[in-house]
Amino acid sequence: MQLELSGPKLKLALESLLTRAEEQGGVEAYIEALRIKSALFGDAVAEGLDLRNLKILCAHMATVRRRAGAYFLPESFGGFKERVEALLSGREDASTADERIARFCAAFPGDREHRWVRDLAAELLHFADPERYPLTTRWVWDNRTNTGVIREIWHAEDIDHIRLEVPDTYATFLQLRQELAEYLAANGVFRDVLFYVDVLCAQVYAGYIGERGGSYLRADFATAEDPMLHTRRILGLDGVNPNGKSRLKALDGRAEVIQ
Repeated sequence: MQLELSGPKLKLALESLLTRAEEQGGVEAYIEALRIKSALFGDAVAEGLDLRNLKILCAHMATVRRRAGAYFLPESFGGFKERVEALLSGREDASTADERIARFCAAFPGDREHRWVRDLAAELLHFADPERYPLTTRWVWDNRTNTGVIREIWHAEDIDHIRLEVPDTYATFLQLRQELAEYLAANGVFRDVLFYVDVLCAQVYAGYIGERGGSYLRADFATAEDPMLHTRRILGLDGVNPNGKSRLKALDGRAEVIQ
């Protein structure tokens, strides 16, 4: 499999990333933040995903934290935790990734309000084990809606009128990571490539949100106050606000304080 990615679009995204991040400590600050996030996820999985740990992790997932509140109630948390543990069980064998993610998603209602479940699975697997699992969130690629980073960097003049027949499977995301890693290496990036790929993808999708994002996206990613705000939010690097409150939302919409 080879993805038809656009060199000029990637060049524009990388240049934009480097320029905008420079005003806020450079790209390395974002790489270090992702390294810390990954360590947080890895430690939480190793310690055991109790209520507090899962709340903390979900607060650092932009498309999850506004919608997962119902599953932290006493009557629903037990079943929720069991599903998460089943997803992570056997993660050493990445060949079962698609099957485990599909089984995890099928354990929840299949309505629009639960589409965040796939993102939850994707972020748990990726940040707990970034070398084995590329980031497979819907914003990277969602075949059903024909949206995501892959579409934004696809090589086609009439991309707005094309449906990409690209499956949103583990193999596709792995190939995307490989091709982006090769592109970054060709442009002088040789360290922390896995997280550089994440930041580059987030920068691409941040551009989409800023230019064409609809009301659904803007509910998660409010109007940008600085050029890197959307990028940080997509990556979940704003899990705690400046007042120390979690970005996790309770059922009544209040920001939840995690004790």
